[in-house]
Parts: sequence; C-alpha cells; structure tokens
Amino acid sequence: MILGAFMLLNIIWAFVYNENTVFAHLWASAITIISGLALYLFTKKDDSEELLLKESYFTVTMVWVIISLFSTLPYFFTGTLTHFPDLLFETVSGITATGSTVLTDVEALPNSVLFWRSMTHWIGGMGIIVLVVAILPLLRIGGYNLFKNEASGISYEKLAPKTAGTAKRLWGVYLGLTLALIILLLLGGMTFFEALNYSFSTIATGGFAIKNSSVGEYSAYIQYVIIFFMFLSGVNFYLHYYFIKGNFKKVFRNVELKTYISIILISTSIVGFFLIKNGDYSLSKSFRDSLFQVVSIISTTGFTTTNYLDWPLASWSVLFLLMFVGASVGSTGGGVKVIRHIVNFKNVVVHFKKMLHPNSVSLLKINGEALDDDKVNSIISFLVLYMLTFIVGSIILIFLGEDLLTSVGAVAANMGGVGPGIGLVGPEAGYSEIHNAGKITLSILMIAGRLELSTVIILFTSIFWKN
Repeated sequence: MILGAFMLLNIIWAFVYNENTVFAHLWASAITIISGLALYLFTKKDDSEELLLKESYFTVTMVWVIISLFSTLPYFFTGTLTHFPDLLFETVSGITATGSTVLTDVEALPNSVLFWRSMTHWIGGMGIIVLVVAILPLLRIGGYNLFKNEASGISYEKLAPKTAGTAKRLWGVYLGLTLALIILLLLGGMTFFEALNYSFSTIATGGFAIKNSSVGEYSAYIQYVIIFFMFLSGVNFYLHYYFIKGNFKKVFRNVELKTYISIILISTSIVGFFLIKNGDYSLSKSFRDSLFQVVSIISTTGFTTTNYLDWPLASWSVLFLLMFVGASVGSTGGGVKVIRHIVNFKNVVVHFKKMLHPNSVSLLKINGEALDDDKVNSIISFLVLYMLTFIVGSIILIFLGEDLLTSVGAVAANMGGVGPGIGLVGPEAGYSEIHNAGKITLSILMIAGRLELSTVIILFTSIFWKN
C-alpha cells in the first residue's frame, strides 16, 4: 500500500511535463494499493505479536521480491520496458539501490518514469522494512527481528527504547540529507526535477541518472557536492545521528570511519597518480575525477563523470578492487562493508600473536569493545560466503557466454550494489546485451547482496525448512 502511494507521485510529473502516462501510472498505483489492501484484510485476523527469526528471514526476503515485482508496473504500463528479464533487472536494480541499467538512452524516457526510477532508489535505500517499522508500529509484526535483518551489521544498537523510534531517527537523518542535497544542487544551477532525482539516487547510494552522461556534463561545483554527499551516505547513519546530537567523541573515534576515509584518500592518490603520469589530465581534473570515481565506487553509488575503462589499467584496477570493500555498516551503501575487513585483519593479527605466544590472552577489540568469537566467526563466514557466491555467479555468467572480464565485473558490481562494472558492462555500456538468464541471475545476486547474503541463502538450505 505504501509502494502504491509512492507511485501516485509519478502522476504529478506526468501532468507537469504534459505526458500521456497519467493513466499508466494510475493503473500501476491502483493495482498495487488494492493488492496490498487485500493482503492486509485477508490476513488481519492472523496477526501475532512477534515474528520469530525464521519467519523474519522469510518475510524480509519475500518483501523485497514482491515489492520488486510490483515496482515493474510503472515501466510495463508506460511501455518503457515490456520484456520480463529487462523489467525485473531494472526494477530490482532500483529497489536494491544498485544502479545497473539495461536502458541505453535514459534521456528518451518520460520524466515521470525517470522520477520513478530514482524513487525506487530512495524507497529501497534505507530499506522498506525500516520504513514500515518506522511509520506503521501498529502492525505489531516483530519490529526487532525485521529491523535487525534489514539493518544488519556487527551489532544492533538502539537509538531509542523502541525499534520504531530507532527507525524514525534513521529516517529523519535520511530525509535531512536528501533535503540538504536538493538545496545545494539547486544553488548549483540544477532544475528542481534534476536536483530531486539526483538527490534520491545519491543519498540512497543508487546511481540512476537522468542524463546519459550520468554526472559528467555538470559543473565542478555540482560534482564536488555529489562527492561529499556520496561520502556521507556511505557513513554509518548512527554516526550522523550522534554528530547531530553533539556526541563528536563517539564519531571521530570510530575506527570504521577513520579506515573508510583512509581508503578513500589512498585510493584517490593512486588513481590520480597514474592519470597524471599518463599525461591525459590536468592536476585539477585528475584529482576531481579520481576522487569522484573512488567515492562513487566505495560508497556503492555508481555515478560516473567519465568512462574509467579508458584510464590506465592500474587506475581502473583500483576501482575494481574497491567493489569488494563497500561502504560502512549502517549506511545506505552495499558491499562487504569496511568494518568486516577491519575485523578480519585484526583477527589475523591476533592469530599471529597466539602463534608466537600460545598462552597469551589476546582480545579482538573494535572501538574499545571486545568482540566475542561468535561475532568474529560470523564475519569470517560472511567473507567466505561472499567470495564463494562471487565465484559461482561469475561461473554462471561465463557458461552463459559472457567473457571473463565482463562476468567478474558484472557479478562484483551487482552483488556489491555498485552498478557499472568492467568489461562489456562498463560506465558507457550497461547491461542490455547480457543474456536473459544472466539478467535474472544478477537480479537474484542484487537482492542477496542487499540483504547481506545469509538472509537470502538460508532460505535455500534444508536446515531452514526443518521443524
């Protein structure tokens, strides 16, 4: 029902730009709202006070699948996309805030459809379940487990006594960042429609653009503003809240934030060095383009200002490696997450210490707090599962006829929520030529990556279905 209500906003832009898509969006909205209302009414008597973990895993995954299917309706009824693999891929890419696209000329689309593409990013960026927990606590559907499965990380910390209160505070930060970016983009000369779309895509770390050149044709001012907000969107939203509340000590002592910034600075320096060495860019342009692409990839936004595959091999290889880093936990960004790499590195150090001093007691600490073995093992298991899924996904695409570079680039970019990859799915190519089965495979990987793999993969195990 919430999704259907959001679809009604498309009609505003259809009227503003005098498009003949009004009834298409009306039909899409009506079908979605009526379906949601029917589901609610038919299951109202079965409401329970709390969902168990098993039901929560299933619910979260199925919500993303069902919401993705209903989100195809505006594309279908407007005639923008009618081929199911393309429909599914584009929609899942939007809802999961990935930013991969099968569209080759986005500027030819009706503005109401362009708005819907960006809106799917904004809805999915913070998470549909978090939205529901934030504004519909009356549903009484186990807010804690649902929220925990959505906003997964090393630990679940409440900003308020009730889960709904925490979700509302996070959505308040999300909305505040969106409004601030809209204002700054308007000051840079964007129209309100452009500012709205790019703000939705940036804060959600999505990457859908309304220009074929992504952000490339805009001024240096706008590019720097978007860089800053891509960076902010890749930071843990809890830290934004603490910053607003004046708890600066907790923000600036955060090891993940310091590592996140360090990776950006080091990667930008390496990429920029090889661009300058290659002699094709001035110092200022090398710095801006390098910083933009590094922040765009590590935050998993996926905007571009140029075709980075034209850069020296060393430069775009760094960007490819950043696809396996990801943003911060608790952000709208995807990927492995910086904190997991920190824990893994510290665990190796602890292991070496124990090899040299078997009787010593070495604790693995993050931000001054010791992590128990269960959490460390869970993180290591995730990293192993992530790489196995990446390998299996790449092999599937190779079997479907894609070359090695394209296969690994597509899987890394879509699992990590980045969007543009390498090979034939670079910034200027997109995914229109990928095999239909490959598009469906990548769609599944997008949802799995967005829900941190385990939430989805556990549904395919025999253990889950045993009583």
